[in-house]
Parts: sequence; C-alpha cells; structure tokens
Amino acid sequence: MFTDNTLTPKEAVRLCALGTVAPAAMPYSQLAGSVRHFLSRVAGPQLDLMGTSIELLRYEGLVEAVDGKGMEDDAVVAITAAGRRELHALLTARLRPGSDLSKLIVTLKMRFLDLLEVKERQAQADLLIDSAEGELARLTDLRGGFAGDGDGCHLLDWLDHDIELLETRLAWLEDFRARL
Repeated sequence: MFTDNTLTPKEAVRLCALGTVAPAAMPYSQLAGSVRHFLSRVAGPQLDLMGTSIELLRYEGLVEAVDGKGMEDDAVVAITAAGRRELHALLTARLRPGSDLSKLIVTLKMRFLDLLEVKERQAQADLLIDSAEGELARLTDLRGGFAGDGDGCHLLDWLDHDIELLETRLAWLEDFRARL
C-alpha cells in the first residue's frame, strides 16, 4: 500500500483476482482472463495493471490449486484463508482522491461489496461518501478562486461539469447507503 494506506496498482489487480475467485474456484485461465477483461474495460490497457501474475498469488499462498498444479495445466484455483484476509484488507482500504486508480478501486469495491458483512458494506459506503464530499469541497473551493474570470473561462465550465457529476454521485451514494 501507499503510505496513506491506499492501494497501489498491483494491489488493485490483487483485489480483482481475489474477489473474482472468492465466490467459487475456477480454472487458472478463466481467472486470468476475467481479471484482464475487467481491468482493461475499467482502466484501459495499462502495463502496471497487467503485470501481476495469478501464479504470484499462488506462490504467496493467497490462492491454491485444488485440481492440478497451476498455470501449466490450467489448474482449478481457489482462494485460501490467507487470501480471504488479504481480500478483506484490500476491500476496506482507503481511497486516494482524484486518481484514475481510485476509479478502478471504487468499481472493484462495488463489484465485490457483497463479500463483506453488512456493517462493513455500510462503512465502505460511508468511505465513498466521505471521498465524494472531499472531492466536491476541493473542486468547489477551486471554482470559487476562478469565479471572477468571466463567462469565457473554460475552466469554470469544466469545474461546473465535474461539480455536477460529483453532486449526482454523492446523492446516489447516499441513497445506496440507505438501501444497505
């Protein structure tokens, strides 16, 4: 993790892989393909997101081959108890505001949120709300600093757009939190 207790790109891949295999064991190739597909659709093809091997997770004891040896024979792999602990730690990590990686992490959290207990889901919704509120406050403050620049300022248009998106996201998250 980064020093602020937020996830690195490598840990985002781990979260995706462990969350994907947590509900049920699956062949190695299916897990690798599912992870690659999900990450590339959310974040685009990025080398730092595609470099982590499922085999490394097996070596670290986070997944294990339950039918076969590993990658070489497309073994069926399952999450281990250590893998479940790691998944929990990754799912409950803080968010780094305003980064593309945060978008991926939020998407992964939403995908695997049902793997947490209800109180932990609510805590994650609160974390997402806090993150959105913080980002909204920063953008609103930034916009206030440029308010006198006139109608021709494209920055104001862009900030208004982002602020509106954040307000919509915040309302959605609050409704989501109420439904948990």
